[in-house]
Amino acid sequence: MRLALELAERAFAQGEVPVGAIVVLNNQVIGRGYNQSRTLRDPTAHAEILALRDAAQTQHNHRLTGATLVCTLEPCAMCVGALVHARIDKLLFAAAEPKTGACGSAFDLFSDPAHGHRITLEKGLLANESIQLMRRFFAQKRVNPPE
Repeated sequence: MRLALELAERAFAQGEVPVGAIVVLNNQVIGRGYNQSRTLRDPTAHAEILALRDAAQTQHNHRLTGATLVCTLEPCAMCVGALVHARIDKLLFAAAEPKTGACGSAFDLFSDPAHGHRITLEKGLLANESIQLMRRFFAQKRVNPPE
């Protein structure tokens, strides 16, 4: 999770919402990502999606069976869908996202019986650090709104 937080700090430094994610397989980081939607002008450039893309390239496979995705914020609906399609085994996230979190906060796509793939969920690791980073980011945005 510390590495994911470092990636979130990188997003923060670029003016992106500070979310970072890594994909781990056999105790090795095989994918990294941080939010870059504004930078890349890509609405799908969430940390989780970019980490999954990186991991898939590393593994030469779109299926990431046996892997864990670690991220600083509860994934949205798009990202949960991508996790299911990638066949991620486990999701570990730091902070809940009450507005758009799709793992039980805003709604629960995670346990939807329509998905044929089940992912183990663990949440709360270093949640306070992730929340504090988000608070700093949005406080700064209120002081210096984007043009």
